[in-house]
Amino acid sequence: MADTVLETADRHYESSLEGNDVRLVVADMDGTLLLDDHTVPDAFWALLQRMRAAGVEFTPASGRQYATLAKLFERDSDGMSFIAENGTFVVRDGQEVSSLTLDESFIRQAIALLRGLIENGHDLGVVLCGKKSAYIERGDDVFIAEARNYYEALTVVDDMLGTDDEYVKIAVYDFSEVETGAAAEVDELRESHRVVVSGHHWMDIMPPEANKGLAVRQLQERLGVTSEQTAVFGDFFNDVEMFAEAERSYAMAGAHPEVKELAKYLAPSNQEQGVVTVVSALLDAQG
Repeated sequence: MADTVLETADRHYESSLEGNDVRLVVADMDGTLLLDDHTVPDAFWALLQRMRAAGVEFTPASGRQYATLAKLFERDSDGMSFIAENGTFVVRDGQEVSSLTLDESFIRQAIALLRGLIENGHDLGVVLCGKKSAYIERGDDVFIAEARNYYEALTVVDDMLGTDDEYVKIAVYDFSEVETGAAAEVDELRESHRVVVSGHHWMDIMPPEANKGLAVRQLQERLGVTSEQTAVFGDFFNDVEMFAEAERSYAMAGAHPEVKELAKYLAPSNQEQGVVTVVSALLDAQG
């Protein structure tokens, strides 16, 4: 059955093309820009050149770590800003722009809770996300393969609490549905920190003020770009704060239903290369 929401004329992306002056495009990766095989669409690279020629900045915004994003865009990343780890680590041209970190006492509290869930039968993989690397204790091939999709710099250790890094996030992969699984068991962490479901199986535990929207706002200030000049794309709950920072906010056709309701416009799916389609149309309208 077709997605009838996309047929609503005032929310279809074509209704966003009037009065266009876009200077910043920010896109989530998985389920948004990337195809289902986790690759960048071939058509994106020519679009990136076109954006630059038109004075439009493109920024990936993802729960993925910086090392993974840098590898994804190594073909042509000169001058590019990266919003990594759901906004907790922002890098431009290889240099840190801003970061938010977790304190040691909270990390110990969170890891103890998650280890307890595992002991009680939850099938989880825990990732302690540092600036230098991501650290995991679970070493089976299935979990490592899943983690490798998002963490290029990944280290298997006996005890993640014995590592030496600055930590920006704890990510949890639930082999069941995370929204009704692990995410429903960590309310005590929500009392002081931000817990967000970032995919069907992933959730992120972060500093309380961390979100992609804050990172977008900081980037706008740095670039001298307004919300009216910004377009953002996303598909899951870790993207919704970005929507408030942009005149043009787009949820993908495959987005979570609640996320669709929070975006101003709707775009074709990631498999239909919706980001490429919409940004190309915006540039056409811009002339």
